[in-house]
Amino acid sequence: MTHYGKIKSYDTGKGAGMITPDKGGDALPFNKSDLQQQAEVPKADQRYGYETSQVDGGKAQAINLQMEQGESDSSASQQS
Repeated sequence: MTHYGKIKSYDTGKGAGMITPDKGGDALPFNKSDLQQQAEVPKADQRYGYETSQVDGGKAQAINLQMEQGESDSSASQQS
């Protein structure tokens, strides 16, 4: 099941970040390897679709993150 949320933070050095679910609740961790477009660096407030997986004692983690269509182009089109 796909969930949606916005990037809360991303550390390029660690290759890890947090995403805040649209439905509320605690931010979920994710790793660069969980991004579908690994060439893209996620930025705060970008909206992503993701799935969840249970890791390390049942803690939820975001996996298979995919940027919402049009999200990467929206800032460029607003400036014109």
